[in-house]
Amino acid sequence: MQANWHVAGLVVQAHPQNILTVSQALNELPGSEVAVSDAEHGKLVVVMEAARSDVLLNQIESARNIAGVLAVSLVYHQQDEQGEETP
Repeated sequence: MQANWHVAGLVVQAHPQNILTVSQALNELPGSEVAVSDAEHGKLVVVMEAARSDVLLNQIESARNIAGVLAVSLVYHQQDEQGEETP
């Protein structure tokens, strides 16, 4: 059985006055974590992971729909297949 693993790195731009609520909402998304935030400029670096690409895309779309979010930029994506290889 093979399992996929997807990880994405995002830069989220938010209104500076909403940075705390946006950060909390991002951390509540499954498989998501705010790694770094810059409250003065309203920027957050977010790491998201999921077992399937469609789930990851839904998580990214959910981030875009958070109130106070201005933009979401995908800056990194990696897919890794785990499991035994078939000869």
